[in-house]
Amino acid sequence: MAVYTEVSDDELARFIAGYDLGKLLSFKGIAEGVENTNYLVHTTGGTFVLTLYEKRVDVADLPFFLGLMEHLCARGVTCPLPVRDRNGNVLNELAGRNAVLITFLKGVWPKRPKVEHCLELGKALARMHLAGEDFPLHRANALGLAGWRPLYDKFAERTEEICPGLGALIATELRFLEEKWPTDLPHGVIHADLFPDNVFFLDDKLSGIIDFYFACDDALAYDIAVCLNAWCFDAASAFEPAKGAALLKGYDSVRPLTDRERDAMPILARGAAMRFLLTRSYDWLNTPKDALVARKDPADYVRRLKFHQSVGSIADYAPQLIS
Repeated sequence: MAVYTEVSDDELARFIAGYDLGKLLSFKGIAEGVENTNYLVHTTGGTFVLTLYEKRVDVADLPFFLGLMEHLCARGVTCPLPVRDRNGNVLNELAGRNAVLITFLKGVWPKRPKVEHCLELGKALARMHLAGEDFPLHRANALGLAGWRPLYDKFAERTEEICPGLGALIATELRFLEEKWPTDLPHGVIHADLFPDNVFFLDDKLSGIIDFYFACDDALAYDIAVCLNAWCFDAASAFEPAKGAALLKGYDSVRPLTDRERDAMPILARGAAMRFLLTRSYDWLNTPKDALVARKDPADYVRRLKFHQSVGSIADYAPQLIS
């Protein structure tokens, strides 16, 4: 279970007493947490998620993350809403960590996404992008193009420990992306980490989006590229065209893609695959085998990257978007 910071009954009861949420009834750790410690908290006033921010999270970024959730909720996007205490504060301290309570969203994330899930996801992602247009805060994408080479440099000499030829693949691809990366696409607030475990469904209807702790400003279409990588490949990392087409169709029905975004999609998808290949490779080499969080195999994104390298245009993902 990915609980890095233990909280006692008495500590949490005192913490909850600062809110108008009634009395603490029970709480338990949430295993899916990766970056932070999360607890499911039950009080007489309802059910909430308590997040304790670990040292990997920059405290300076928290106003952006929490403010974005409030902003999106106010504009009809179903996502967790930070709960304010009796003094109007969202962010507090518990067990030596910055901590926040957020509302609990019902639903389950799809372990084997279907075409219907991808269609719903595309629509929800577009609605989120539109809702974020007037969000006043800004945060650069620390894991965007400018961050990829510095991250690679941290483990470049050890790539052969992961798989033969990985270093050459990454080095060649980084040169390509740095030369070809599009800079004239519509920008705005993106989620940047919208994997299936961050999207909840009830009866195949999307019920909410969670985990905004990689959210930032970047090309809106890059967010779609992240989703293509995360949702539209099978367990063997083979692309599933029906899912890709559904995702893009859903998005385009709410926020039509520009011609430039359509043209850039294969490169953006390559970039998104590179981003997760790099972070997974770094974690693979630097996460102890007995760590609370299981390492994720970088090879999955080697296969995804090689597929995107073979793509000629957005028609290979969704032919119906090309007229």
